[in-house]
Order: sequence, then C-alpha cells, then structure tokens
Amino acid sequence: MTSDVVSPRKSESKPARELSPEQAAAAAMVAEAKARGLALTGPDGLLKLFTKNVLETALNEEMTEHLGHEKNRAAPERDSTNVRNGTRPKTVISDAAGEVEIDVPRDRESTFEPHIVKKRQRRLTDVDEIVLSLYAKGMTTGDISAHFAEIYGASVSKETVSRITDKVVAEMNEWANRPLDAVYAAVFIDAIVVKVRDGQVANRPVYAAIGVTVDGHKDVLGLWMGAGGEGAKFWMSVLIDLKNRGVADVFFLVCDGLKGLPDVVTNVWSRTIVQTCVIHLIRNTFRLVARQDWDAVKQDIKPVYTAPSPDAALIALDELEEKWRKKYGAMIRLWRNAWEEFIPFLGYDIEIRRMICSTNAIESLNARYRRAIRARGHFPTEQAAMKCLYLVTRSLDPTGTGRARWTMRWKPVLNAFAITFGDRWPGAETY
Repeated sequence: MTSDVVSPRKSESKPARELSPEQAAAAAMVAEAKARGLALTGPDGLLKLFTKNVLETALNEEMTEHLGHEKNRAAPERDSTNVRNGTRPKTVISDAAGEVEIDVPRDRESTFEPHIVKKRQRRLTDVDEIVLSLYAKGMTTGDISAHFAEIYGASVSKETVSRITDKVVAEMNEWANRPLDAVYAAVFIDAIVVKVRDGQVANRPVYAAIGVTVDGHKDVLGLWMGAGGEGAKFWMSVLIDLKNRGVADVFFLVCDGLKGLPDVVTNVWSRTIVQTCVIHLIRNTFRLVARQDWDAVKQDIKPVYTAPSPDAALIALDELEEKWRKKYGAMIRLWRNAWEEFIPFLGYDIEIRRMICSTNAIESLNARYRRAIRARGHFPTEQAAMKCLYLVTRSLDPTGTGRARWTMRWKPVLNAFAITFGDRWPGAETY
C-alpha cells in the first residue's frame, strides 16, 4: 500500500523503517483507536482496550494449551471430550487502566485453571504489590484507597485494601515459623515500641532479631509482639523459639545491655559470647553526666573502648574511676556492671571489633520500622502492627545491592571467625 503512494526515487533515498512485531501491533491498535475516536487514556481509552486484548489473548492461549487444540480444531481420535464452552464476563482492576471488563474462556468440564488472571482474582498482581508497598510505608487503608482514586482513577475501597493486606497474614505466619540455619556467626537483637489500640492505646514492645550466616548474609530471623516493657523473660521465649527452629549455635549475640539477658542467652546457647553494644553503653554514660563535663568525660572514656586488650581497658577504667568516682559514681558503676559483656570484642582484631561492638546492624532495620510506625501513629490491632512491620521487612533492599555490600563487608570478619571458631564452624574439617 505504501509503495503506491511513495515515489520510487523517494523510496530509494530513504527506505521505510521496518517495525518489530510488537511495534506493528501497537501501531495497529493506535490506528484502530484513532479510527474509533478513542483517547489513549481514560475510562474508554486505548490503554484499557490494550489491556483487555492482551489479557483475553493470553487467556485463550492458556485454554488452547489446557485443551491441546485450537478452537474448533479438536482431533477426532483424541481421548478427552473436553472443549471450549463460551466465556464469562469478569472485571479486574489494573494499576494502569483501572477497571477492565474481560471475557474469560470456559471449558465444558470446568477444569481450566487460568494463570494470568486466576479464579476469584479481581486485581492484577501489580495492584496488590502497590497496596502492600504503600501499607509497608505506613499509609492507612483509607490513605491507600484515596491514593488509587486520585492517581489511577480506580475505585479500591478500604475493605478491599484490608483484604489485600490480610492475604499476607498466611505468608507472614509461614515466614515466622520457617526453619533457620544451624549456626550463625552473630545475632543482633533489639526491641522497638509500637502503639496498639486495644480498648485504649498502649505501648507494646516488638522484639526483632537479625542473624549473620556463615556466608555473610543478613537474615531477619523474626518479629515477636510482647506486652508491657522490654524484658529478659520474654527474650528467653524468643531465643527458645529460634532454637526450636533449628539454631543450634551462635558465636556472638549483640544486645543493648538489658539486665538479666546474658544469663538468658547462656541458658539457651551455653557457648555464645554476649556482647553489650558499646554505643548504647556510651549513650547511657552521658545520661549520667552533666553537660558541662561531656567533653572531658568523652576524652577519658575513649581509652577504655579503644584499648588494645581487655587488660589495657581495665587500666583505663581504673584511671577513669580515680578521676570521676566522687562526682559520677553511677557512671563508674554502669561500666563495672557491664564489664563482662563489654570486653569480649577487645580480644579480636579491628575487623571483628567493628562488626560486633554495636547493634548498628539492627538499628538500620529499626529506623525503617520507626518510619512506618510514625506514619501510622497507632494500630487498631496487634495483627495490623505485625503486618506493617512484616511488609517493611519484606520490602528491604528490593534491588539486592545493599545485601551484596553487607556480604562483602562481612567476608574478612568471617574468615577470622572460621579460624577462631574452627571447631564449631560448619564443615570444620574443610578448614
């Protein structure tokens, strides 16, 4: 057709660009839309028509694969008598096109199980993922419903959003009970506070644990909702849960110095070294010191936590006590009481010290949790709070680059661990 209206001279000087099959199909649809006076977007636009055609074509292809023959082309000698049996209308919600009416093919024996749009599925997957992502960022069901109406022009009720997020409960429960590795190089634990409205709004602690595998991978081991304030007794139940899920040995457990926690850890894993977070210890130190003495105390405690050995650290602590015990006796007691859990990291080289001296590994996770919690203010139920925190966990590092950097950062440390804990390292006979 084009060659009839384009002169040979012009065709020779500028040959027509060949379109790919995808481009040709898109061009045909655009031409059809123009001929029918359709806009690109909108309730009756080209985008909705395109979505309808793609879905229906895919469904018909699935039906052909299911039956083993094209429409009206069944082989007479075939074993099955199952054939197409018309279509049924269905409305699905697309994140780009809003509500789309499609015709889903049926078979006579009702054994067809479509994959691209499953039975009883009303929302395309992208919509569900958007809802879960927004929920994980702290938006309420009402906020998400309004967001869809404003951005996509799609009617997604608060009840629908709630049903979407409820679908993740089974996944969350499966995740919370999954088997874990037998050995972890380090486990970092901490608790955050969420507000739950149970009759009245009250603070509830959520206990979190991150494990570092012997391959250097970070794994959020679980989330547990507690009652009252953070306590060593509840941590006992958390650690027992980890042990029941397969954790037989942990080299280091890093915590914030909660009273009674070292005894709890020893009862669960007798050979685990408990390391108090140095950052927490320093932070608590300055809570006991008047502001005008901060600079002086800062200079005097630095030799304690940067000492080359535990013995050198003890000498530095004695000097600190000699200078400040009359004015800040509580500060000295703080360090003396935490001493046994403070000094373990001083017995290792700088690479290991940097990794196990603080709970920074879990603080970054808690920062994400707190952002979602602040956006919500409080949660109507315990399950709503856990859903939100789980979805935050699930959304961590979608690109994978952060985890790669984490792994590379831990490789030198793990090499040292493999030597130091050679008798407890998995596959120790290979080292």
